[in-house]
Amino acid sequence: MDRELRELYNRHFSTERYASFQRRFEQRLGMPPAFRLAESPVFWDAATRTRFGEAARGIMAELEQPALLEKMRAAVPERFFVRGEQGLPTFALVDFAVARDASGAIVPRLIELQGFPSLFALKSLHAELWQEELATIEGFPSHADPYFGGLDHASYRARLRQALVGEHDPSEVVLVDVQPEQQKTKVDFVATELLFGVRAVCLTELRLIGKTLHAPLRGKLAPVKRIYNRLVFDELASKGIHAPFAWDAEIDVEWAPHPNWYWKWSKYTVPHLRHPSVPKTTLLSELSVVPPLERYVLKPLFSFSGVGVNVDPTPQDLASIPAAERSLWCLQEKVDYAPAMQAADGGGVKIEVRMMFIQNPATKRLELCMNLCRLSRGKMLGVDFNKDFSWVGSSVALCPVPEPKSSSTPR
Repeated sequence: MDRELRELYNRHFSTERYASFQRRFEQRLGMPPAFRLAESPVFWDAATRTRFGEAARGIMAELEQPALLEKMRAAVPERFFVRGEQGLPTFALVDFAVARDASGAIVPRLIELQGFPSLFALKSLHAELWQEELATIEGFPSHADPYFGGLDHASYRARLRQALVGEHDPSEVVLVDVQPEQQKTKVDFVATELLFGVRAVCLTELRLIGKTLHAPLRGKLAPVKRIYNRLVFDELASKGIHAPFAWDAEIDVEWAPHPNWYWKWSKYTVPHLRHPSVPKTTLLSELSVVPPLERYVLKPLFSFSGVGVNVDPTPQDLASIPAAERSLWCLQEKVDYAPAMQAADGGGVKIEVRMMFIQNPATKRLELCMNLCRLSRGKMLGVDFNKDFSWVGSSVALCPVPEPKSSSTPR
């Protein structure tokens, strides 16, 4: 972490500054977020950013190996299999805890990964708002951004636009989720439409006419040629919501990303990784000897936002999971989050960094482009576990030194 920038920011922090930032956020997006905005960005130096970037890219290189890709096909349930998958996913995420090694150095430790989108539009605006705020602090570097590969606001948004819209008119592209008006991520949907003209619709609003999907547009049904896929399948199951078409139907539509990646790159994949940043992870179905459980977390493979995670499992907890469901749970070695960031009140703050990849349309490879952070003082990360704390919530990591440009550039 960049100690000098942290000390500079903390000296100038006030509750009035934080309140002003929140107001500007709401004015820019036209609504307040349904989750807590943290009081500060994370400031990391170039060496730390490089260390986390190299770890994320190393894990991505493992994920892209043909043998592992073939093995991950088994993750997709037959009832949710969708036709038309080609190549790698359009988006992918690698989540790291900020930890310390035996020497005390800051290191990344994998928490989970997803072949799925995140707050790609919102975080660009969030970072831009922080840059405007930091410009009011005397002595703060004029350049501090969240991007990788030499991207800036303009080139990042051009890359994201290409991934979202492809070669289509934005009116022919829809962001699909379950009841998007009720999602905590609604503010990102608003940002996506604000920046790229891509509107959000509920899965149940889609209609299949022949082989073409249609969605509401200005009071009529209009053809959909591309879907920005934000569907969380366990939410469909928990809410008893069904698609108005068969998942394996022949449909003339592009997916970004294709739904099969929700299953294929997930906690299901983590036990197969060998990168040094990956904690020991074992599927319950493959567990022959129960390890000392005080060092492990019990996790469902297909659950978001910490739902179902047991941070203090007992042998009885493991035994209670039926044999038919044990392949859907894993034991993961606990990661000790370091209180690596100092709040203005002097307390330590834990950090989780999400490294965000977008497929380069020219190379068809996933490239690290952006990050977001979650700050915590609770036992677990996530806004639901930090409701009674300050200096927690959604943030972004900024670095004052531009990262060198990637060898490949967006089309």
